[in-house]
This record gives sequence, C-alpha cells and structure tokens, in this order.
Amino acid sequence: MAAHIRRRLRKGATTTAVAAAAVAALSASQAPGATPVAANGQPAGDATPPTSSGSTATGDSPYFTDLPPLHTPNPLGPGEGPVVTGPAEAGIPATVLDAYKRAEQHLRTTRPGCNLPWQLLAGIGKVESGQARGGRVDADGTTLSRILGPVLDGNGFANITDTDGGVHDGDTRHDRAVGPMQFIPSTWASWGQDANGDGRKDPNNIYDAAQAAGMYLCANNRDLAVKADLDRAVLSYNQSREYLRTVLSWFEFYKRGTHQVPDGAGVQPGERSDTRSRVRPGVLPAPSTPPSSPSTAPKPGAKPGAKPGAGTGTPAPSPGTGSPSPTPAPVETVPAKPTPSPKPTTPKPTPTPTPTDPAPTKPSEPPTPAERVHRLADAGTGALTAPAGTEFAGRASVVARDARGKAVERVAIRFEIAGDTDARFADGASAVTVTTGEDGTATAPALRAGERTGDFTVRAVVAGRPAVAPLALTATVTTGAADTLAAQTGEAPLTAAPGGEFAQRLTVKATRKGAPVPGAELTATMVAETADGTRATATEGPYFKGAQDEPVRTLTGLTTDENGVLQLPPLYADDLTGTFQLRLTAQGGATLTVTLSVAAA
Repeated sequence: MAAHIRRRLRKGATTTAVAAAAVAALSASQAPGATPVAANGQPAGDATPPTSSGSTATGDSPYFTDLPPLHTPNPLGPGEGPVVTGPAEAGIPATVLDAYKRAEQHLRTTRPGCNLPWQLLAGIGKVESGQARGGRVDADGTTLSRILGPVLDGNGFANITDTDGGVHDGDTRHDRAVGPMQFIPSTWASWGQDANGDGRKDPNNIYDAAQAAGMYLCANNRDLAVKADLDRAVLSYNQSREYLRTVLSWFEFYKRGTHQVPDGAGVQPGERSDTRSRVRPGVLPAPSTPPSSPSTAPKPGAKPGAKPGAGTGTPAPSPGTGSPSPTPAPVETVPAKPTPSPKPTTPKPTPTPTPTDPAPTKPSEPPTPAERVHRLADAGTGALTAPAGTEFAGRASVVARDARGKAVERVAIRFEIAGDTDARFADGASAVTVTTGEDGTATAPALRAGERTGDFTVRAVVAGRPAVAPLALTATVTTGAADTLAAQTGEAPLTAAPGGEFAQRLTVKATRKGAPVPGAELTATMVAETADGTRATATEGPYFKGAQDEPVRTLTGLTTDENGVLQLPPLYADDLTGTFQLRLTAQGGATLTVTLSVAAA
C-alpha cells in the first residue's frame, strides 16, 4: 500500500531509547497481573526490580515503537493511488480487523464486565506485529509465514527455557514469542483459543490469537473501562511503561476512526519516507556498530528488534529460524530527498484588527463520546422481579442519547446496585461498567436475587460524566421458593377407620435455607402406584371434601402463613382399607410425602 499512497504523514516516533526494567512477575501458569507502579513510572516499593522472568504474555519481547501520525495527510492527487478515508495508518487489513471485532463480541458474551474494545486489540496488534505484517494472512486468518520474536535466552531479554518442544516457535532450547499477538508458548498453553472453529489453537492464526489476547487482558475480573485496570492489563502484556504509552497512543488513534484495507496492504511500522535513516522493519540497530552496506541488510519481514533500552543490540532472527544471527543487525541508511530551496517571498503586512474583529480562538477538540451524552433513557428493561435466590429474567438496559436524541456509541455506562439488598451481578459485584454498542445501548449482566425481599434500585450513570442525570430502575425481590417441606405432626402415619375422618390434621412448614417462607404456594395430591410402577392421582382411597362435600383428591392454591406454616383441610377415608400416600409439592420443587393408613377398628 505504501507504493500507492502519497506519504505526507508526520511521523510521531519514539526517538529516545527508554530503559524498561522488567518487574518481578507472576508464574507463567497463573493469571496475568502487573507489578504496582509508582507515579514516576518505576516499580512501587524500595526493592530494586529484578531481571525480567518473561512471565508476561510476550515474555517482554521487543515491539514496534512508531507512534500514530500527528496530522491527517494531505488528500491524494490524481493518479497517486487509491482513495482512502483518513490517515493511511488508520487502515487495518480486512481479516485482521474482522478478527479483532469478533474477539470483542466474544468477550461481550463471556466477560461482559470487562468492556474490551476491539481498538485495544488493534493497538496491541500494531505494536506487536504491525497488524500481522500488514495483513499477510490467508483466507482463514493464518499468517503466511511464522512471526517470531528473538530467542529468549537471557541475552538482553528474559531467559525462558523451551516449554513447547519447539512446536510453535521451532526452537527446542529456548522459547520465542509467536504469531501476530506475540504469545510465548508457555502463556499460549494457558490462554490459547480456537476462535475460528478449525479444531486447533494456533497462535499464528489472527482469530485464535486475538480472542486469546482478549481473554488474557480481561483476566482477574478487570474492567477495561476503568483506567487503572486498563493500564494493568496492558502492562501484563509487556512490563514497560514505554510499551504502555505506545499501545495507548494507537488505542486512542484507532478510536478516532479506522477503515478497512485489503489483506497485505496495511502500512507496516518501522519504515517512513520522511526520515534520513530508516531501519528495515523488524531489525534492531546496533548503536556501537557502523552502518553496513545494503548488500548485508536482512530481508524485510524479520521480527522487530529489542524494545528501547533492551541493552545488548542482539538482532532478532528471521522468521522460521531457531537462533539469532551471530553479528549485530545492520542498519541501512537511506539518503533523504533533496529539499528545494524556498523561493523568497515578500512578507505581507499584518492587518490591524478593528475593535469589531473577534479575538482569535484555538480550534476545540472534538467531544468525547461521554461528553456528547445529553441523557440516558430506558431501553426496554421491563419488570425487574425475581424470587429470592434466583436469577432475574430481565436485565437493566439503557440507551445513551445526545441533545438531538441520536444514540451515542462507545460510552461507558456504570450500573450500580443501591438500597438494602443482597442482590448482586455476576461474581458478587455490586457495580459493573458496560460500553454502549453501535445502537447506543448498554445492557447490564444478569442480576441474581439474594435472600432479602423487597425493592432496591439499579442506577445507570455515564462514567466520568456526573452532569448527566442518572437513570434509576426499580427491582424487586419476592419471597423465594421453599427448598424444604416438613410435617409438623411427626413421622407416624395418619390413621382413620373405613368411612371415617382422620383424627389428626396435617400441618407442614415451608423453609428456605432454614428460614420460614411465608406465602409459599403448595399443591396436595393423593397418589397411587399404577401397574407400570409410575404414580398418578388416586381415584379412590382417602380424600378431601369439595364445596358440595364431593371427594377431592387434589388441592391447589394452598399457601403458607407468615410463619411459613400450612394446616391442610380435614381428610376422610372411604371404605377402602390399606396404606396410602399424600404428596405435597411447593413451587420451586420441594416435596413431602405423608403416609396415610386406613384400617378397621
């Protein structure tokens, strides 16, 4: 794509190597985490940070340090290439972009409280592999050749002995970061995904790798709509503050707009036409080694070199090899294009402003999505009601609208539970943050009712925007279903003579987790065993009396009192003798079977 698009991008690149001291890390088998970092960018605490153990997603492998352009390039002239919308760097290869968006949708379902935006995956993909080397992938999303980081042998990087037998990285002595999202094999073993459904978890496949990266970033119940959690997630990928700044720069850049480009046509980092010296993409310059001739330059497409401050100048190996080159990677110096001397111009006098001239003003920054929100509206939540101990069928849902009533997407909405209740969202959270979709709607995860009955409120607020009035939704927890029914008349059978009335009236108590359940609905049925061994409603034997004194062997609509107790109506025996069964069933499934005995005096 670079050969067809006029390059007038102002490069915003990292020009100073930053020493990125790695932080003591978690075990590779544990969920990702980040060491606390103080405000000055150094690890918190008094201890000197140890050498990196490489237990981040990438083993703290090198990454591209190019930053997004500062200005939109000038429009293309006739015959200068295909027309695109926005900066060339905003173009993301079609398959790669699809993989990022699918990963976001997957995480919305499996980790709704994480609020993973696909633009964050795009920022990491840009920094790690230049979007899979500009989208050099096949139709299934697998890279045309393996993308490998340098050998992690402790020579300027982490020292990680081989963990996969060379299956993913081709190296049986040490591990190397693999694929478009640059996972080291030990991390991939824990977080690898089969997102494209081909039966394999392949770190070289952009669909598998993007979904794995999303799952990894969302670990430890992180909410990426919260800045502190976002920073921790990125640092768990690579423990470098410079890495964090670079990824977040691309993240913000992509949030302002992107467009799709054909696979293989993406702009790759590491090569710009407006610099005096350029390093071939994926090659680490050696500061102490003079530039060599172009004939010794490595082939394009090699993995990027060490991140700033890695310290050794050891070159990255070419993809598909198992060991680095024995000599430092050369730097190819490209002469700058001659700059024509500007023609002398006669300065024009500055006009004197009149008293009526308005004062010059600076162009204002475009409002953020949150700043555009004027109000929140109910998006069809419906009745939020659930029995104690059960999950609410409905979910709190709101839509963010601007002053003209249009939906606003990419707005962080915080749902908060308020009131005297023990109802909670998933994982016991009392508050979650959800980002609005393209229709401006944000839907909270499912609520689960606790044991406290009564009303409470679910408040929806625009995160970081107190000026927008919160939206309050009322939720109600009703009496829960009984989990136990017990006879209060003991376990002895109730007895009666043929044609007579049972001497005792049956009394039962409904409880839930040992507490009485007032208002529990019960059904009482006389049951008999059929010839095939099943049970059905009896047609003879003991019975209740109906309104006309007719025999009734099933009663419905029975409810317990405020103490969870129910006394059944009197029972009568017909002329049939023997042993019979009365079954009581509570709404929710709790049952009790009582034995009745009819015998001659």
